[in-house]
Amino acid sequence: MTTHTPTGALSDGPAAGADHLLAPAVVRRATGMLLSAAPGASAIAVGLHREGRRALVVRGHVAHHSHVPADADTRFEAGSLTKTFTALLLAEQAARGDLGHHDPLARHLPAATRLPSGGTAITLTHLATHTSGLPRLPPGLLRSAAPLLFTNPYAAFTPDDVLRALARTRLRAAPGSRVRYSNFGLGLLGHALTGAAGGTPYPALLDARVLRPLGLRDTGCATSAAEGGAQATGYWYGRARPPFRIPGLPAAGALRTSVRDLLALVEAILGPVPAPAPAPASAAVPGVLRTALSDVTRPRVRLPNGRGLSLVWNIRRRPDGSDLYHHSGATRGFTAFAGFNPRHATALVALANAAPGPGNALVQEAYNALIGLQG
Repeated sequence: MTTHTPTGALSDGPAAGADHLLAPAVVRRATGMLLSAAPGASAIAVGLHREGRRALVVRGHVAHHSHVPADADTRFEAGSLTKTFTALLLAEQAARGDLGHHDPLARHLPAATRLPSGGTAITLTHLATHTSGLPRLPPGLLRSAAPLLFTNPYAAFTPDDVLRALARTRLRAAPGSRVRYSNFGLGLLGHALTGAAGGTPYPALLDARVLRPLGLRDTGCATSAAEGGAQATGYWYGRARPPFRIPGLPAAGALRTSVRDLLALVEAILGPVPAPAPAPASAAVPGVLRTALSDVTRPRVRLPNGRGLSLVWNIRRRPDGSDLYHHSGATRGFTAFAGFNPRHATALVALANAAPGPGNALVQEAYNALIGLQG
């Protein structure tokens, strides 16, 4: 089943008028390949935005053999797309003056935390641009993950385990010298943001500073939906997966979100659109958060191949000179993508309840469809 469910961005009011919807031909062209790109999924949800016009398209049910249809508010595990929310939280705290982008990591960790050799040079920006020199995973995680490898590999690794692992870590490069993707680094960034906020846990801090101000009601770290909501079941090679748990590194991968919320986030980053298109609710967010939304798109790292990084978001320079921002995410049962091009005022998000693997082309097809939206 396919539902074409367009609404006003971040709005509690009625659906947007027809003049604010993407043309059906544009929607069909953009979603044609996407809606079959994850064959193991029972549900795929896609959000599209171009120059103030938008559409939400959802196909399927919350689980195989379920009679409950998925809709624009159904929650999917976001995996590493969590990192883009963490980047916005970092920028918000910096705009408030709670911390500085270039603060040493050690300043915001518990006083007894031991750092690796060279670790005193790691800054918060290094963590948010994958230039900290930290490995992809903390030492000891794979050992604890072994019994849970096919279900919940991060579930037994606690926050204390993460901080103890830091002392045993060997940096792979000097901080600031090399891009090396690190779940460990983004997880530690979450611990630092918590420390800078006086110990408020990451889920509560994100909710108070980012999710509630943006009206993202379906997004959070809880493993089940609120009363009246729906949470999709994840699948890996056709088998249902338990809810993903990552207690030690929530800032790297704990979020669940809906296609409505995820599109609203990237629309907020794009910012208010010129008249006569409707101004998104992000135009009315607090000034501190508005500053943060702009800050996350500022390029921080430029690489020789035309690629780069802002705060967490990957940047790819297009042939016309515009920058395309993108990030993907995955868990044992879900695949996710979000991207946008500020110059062309385009954005696309996609969620599916199937893990990456052979035959799952959701991320590549979403990236291609985003490029196609500018035409």
